[in-house]
Amino acid sequence: MLSFNYSLKKHNTFGIDVNAKYFFTFQLINDLQSFIKNKKYQNLQKIVIGEGSNLLFTKKFDGVVIYPQIKGIELVRQTDDFYFIRAGAGIIWDNFVEYCVKNNWQGTENLSLIPGTVGATPVQNIGAYGIEAKDIIHSVEYVSLEKGEICKISNKDCKFEYRNSIFKNELKDKIVVTNVTYKLNKKQLLNIDYKGIKDELNNYKEINIQNIRKAIIKVRNSKLPDVKEIGNAGSFFKNPVIDKNLLAKIKEKYPETPNFEIANSKYKIPAAYLIDKCNFKGYRHKNAGVFEHQPLVLINRGNATGQEILELSEIIQTKVKQVFGIALEREVIVE
Repeated sequence: MLSFNYSLKKHNTFGIDVNAKYFFTFQLINDLQSFIKNKKYQNLQKIVIGEGSNLLFTKKFDGVVIYPQIKGIELVRQTDDFYFIRAGAGIIWDNFVEYCVKNNWQGTENLSLIPGTVGATPVQNIGAYGIEAKDIIHSVEYVSLEKGEICKISNKDCKFEYRNSIFKNELKDKIVVTNVTYKLNKKQLLNIDYKGIKDELNNYKEINIQNIRKAIIKVRNSKLPDVKEIGNAGSFFKNPVIDKNLLAKIKEKYPETPNFEIANSKYKIPAAYLIDKCNFKGYRHKNAGVFEHQPLVLINRGNATGQEILELSEIIQTKVKQVFGIALEREVIVE
């Protein structure tokens, strides 16, 4: 279905009130292919959205917003060790996690309550509590926006990196993810190394994926605002990766700086720590603000424009650069 001059306020979790020139939603791949082949829309800019949980609109979108609504979850095959689960791109991600946990398919539970859809998981390589989408994705199906061809790509060819993938680079704005197949464990291989999760699990008699999901939901709800009540996009910035020389320099002044070695003398520092150290927790800029309980989250305090939230992010980036010599990179996509 195609709509004209369509409001995107309900289609981005910041709640920014802007319109798209065209808004196209589909449930069948054939309908998407027919739309792609329509010459009237071929030269227009196109973006694909799910829940709009990683987007900041700063102006009217003078092109086509594509909104996949492919549903369905299917156990396509299984081995002695794994289940292979194919899911439609339009499924709400947390609904999929809930379904997997109920079926005792292990691997998604640490990603509970992350906003967005199944189709966004490979694009963003979502992650939380020691797990990333790349750890459970087997393959991704998509349709080319140029010719309408149906393609399938393996995990290896997705070029997954921290909050990054081929879909944000070579294939950016060139494809529409339609289905994702996940490789989930039959055997118990739990990941509960994060302190907050460990502490919460002490309240449960048994450690299993059902209770891990409950614990993660409780912890996330205690830290993050509900997008239905306060407009936000979760973590606005990526956790920066720095070399050991810069880390040593920072620790001379801030010896308590948390850091995690990842590889080749590279260290990840929590962006929330850097922002907090710069005294931004609860900071306000016009109708935008920094969430008082989690400085990594920028919020719409009511009627904020996308431009106001962008300005706030730039103020934070400038200050963190001045204090720590680190250039924070946005996780949120700005349009």
